Amino acid sequence: MVKEVSKFDNISINQFITAAIGEKLTALQTENYLEDRAKKGSKEKFLAVLNKAPDIEPEEYDM
Repeated sequence: MVKEVSKFDNISINQFITAAIGEKLTALQTENYLEDRAKKGSKEKFLAVLNKAPDIEPEEYDM
């Protein structure tokens, strides 16, 4: 399958594998980043910001 996909993308198998590894590493780094950010989150701060938003119905085009 790798051979077919790399041929379809007009790249070598090595380029395909290198890109796949890069994408996987980026996904893992993003997951770690989001987990770290979530630990720093504050429900109280979130609700305080949310309370500043006006309590109005959305425009017709937003529904």
